[in-house]
Amino acid sequence: MIFEVEGDILLSKANAIAHGLGINDPMNKGLTLALHNLYPAMHKDFHHWCHQHHPKPGDAWLWGGPQGVRIVNLITQEGSDNHDHRLGKATISNVNHALKALVKIIHKENLTSIALPRLATGVGGMDWAEVWPAIENILGDLEIPVYVYTTYHPGQKANEPNV
Repeated sequence: MIFEVEGDILLSKANAIAHGLGINDPMNKGLTLALHNLYPAMHKDFHHWCHQHHPKPGDAWLWGGPQGVRIVNLITQEGSDNHDHRLGKATISNVNHALKALVKIIHKENLTSIALPRLATGVGGMDWAEVWPAIENILGDLEIPVYVYTTYHPGQKANEPNV
């Protein structure tokens, strides 16, 4: 069940928030910056995970934080292994693979709802018209609420049905 909502994803009541980023992402722009500011340990843990697991674009990693916070880091952008923090743009192939990895995480962790932004369209540079069909195709048959934040309104709680 996909629901398009408007508001601030950081105020979501979903069981987890998913967002796109690159390998060894400096988390210094957009939603990744906001998440980094809220959960600085996630940034450190993400870089440790990248160093240990050598992820590829299209992979995903679930981070658990205080008070049951769960953030799914979807690697949608081409990255850099050498810590120079120059990330490439996202690709539809990476988005598709990352969304499929998200589905596996949802099932493995028994997540009851998920929120995601207009994935890969900010820093990732993709066109929403290309990303939206991938979200519908891969996440549309899930039996949990999927809240897609299509319009950002800072500080405004979205109407998330079925939570």
